[in-house]
Amino acid sequence: MSLTPQVLLQLGGALSGPLGQILLVIVAIGLVVVVGRIVLKIAWRLVTIAALVVGLLLLASLFLA
Repeated sequence: MSLTPQVLLQLGGALSGPLGQILLVIVAIGLVVVVGRIVLKIAWRLVTIAALVVGLLLLASLFLA
Protein backbone atom coordinates (compact mmCIF):
# COMPACT_ATOMS: atom_id res chain seq x y z
CA MET A 1 0.00 0.00 0.00
CA SER A 2 1.34 3.38 -0.99
CA LEU A 3 1.85 6.12 1.58
CA THR A 4 0.63 8.85 -0.80
CA PRO A 5 -3.13 8.49 -0.13
CA GLN A 6 -2.52 8.41 3.62
CA VAL A 7 -0.35 11.53 3.49
CA LEU A 8 -2.94 13.33 1.36
CA LEU A 9 -5.69 12.46 3.82
CA GLN A 10 -3.61 13.76 6.72
CA LEU A 11 -2.71 16.96 4.88
CA GLY A 12 -6.32 17.52 3.89
CA GLY A 13 -7.23 18.05 7.52
CA ALA A 14 -4.22 20.27 8.18
CA LEU A 15 -4.84 22.43 5.11
CA SER A 16 -8.51 22.99 5.89
CA GLY A 17 -7.73 25.51 8.64
CA PRO A 18 -7.01 29.19 8.08
CA LEU A 19 -3.22 28.77 8.16
CA GLY A 20 -3.42 25.87 5.74
CA GLN A 21 -5.52 27.91 3.35
CA ILE A 22 -3.07 30.82 3.59
CA LEU A 23 -0.24 28.41 2.81
CA LEU A 24 -2.10 27.11 -0.25
CA VAL A 25 -2.72 30.68 -1.46
CA ILE A 26 0.95 31.61 -1.00
CA VAL A 27 2.07 28.49 -2.88
CA ALA A 28 -0.41 29.26 -5.69
CA ILE A 29 0.88 32.84 -5.93
CA GLY A 30 4.44 31.51 -6.03
CA LEU A 31 3.56 29.22 -8.93
CA VAL A 32 1.94 32.11 -10.79
CA VAL A 33 5.05 34.25 -10.27
CA VAL A 34 7.39 31.49 -11.50
CA VAL A 35 5.26 30.82 -14.59
CA GLY A 36 4.94 34.57 -15.18
CA ARG A 37 8.70 35.03 -15.07
CA ILE A 38 9.16 32.31 -17.69
CA VAL A 39 6.47 33.79 -19.93
CA LEU A 40 7.89 37.31 -19.58
CA LYS A 41 11.38 36.06 -20.37
CA ILE A 42 10.09 34.60 -23.63
CA ALA A 43 7.99 37.72 -24.34
CA TRP A 44 10.98 40.04 -23.93
CA ARG A 45 12.98 37.95 -26.37
CA LEU A 46 10.15 38.11 -28.91
CA VAL A 47 9.79 41.88 -28.48
CA THR A 48 13.55 42.37 -28.89
CA ILE A 49 13.64 40.24 -32.03
CA ALA A 50 10.61 42.07 -33.47
CA ALA A 51 12.21 45.47 -32.75
CA LEU A 52 15.42 44.40 -34.50
CA VAL A 53 13.55 43.08 -37.54
CA VAL A 54 11.42 46.22 -37.86
CA GLY A 55 14.50 48.41 -37.38
CA LEU A 56 16.37 46.54 -40.12
CA LEU A 57 13.37 46.79 -42.44
CA LEU A 58 13.16 50.54 -41.76
CA LEU A 59 16.86 51.00 -42.53
CA ALA A 60 16.55 48.89 -45.67
CA SER A 61 13.55 50.91 -46.86
CA LEU A 62 15.38 54.21 -46.24
CA PHE A 63 18.58 53.28 -48.03
CA LEU A 64 17.32 50.95 -50.77
CA ALA A 65 14.26 52.94 -51.86
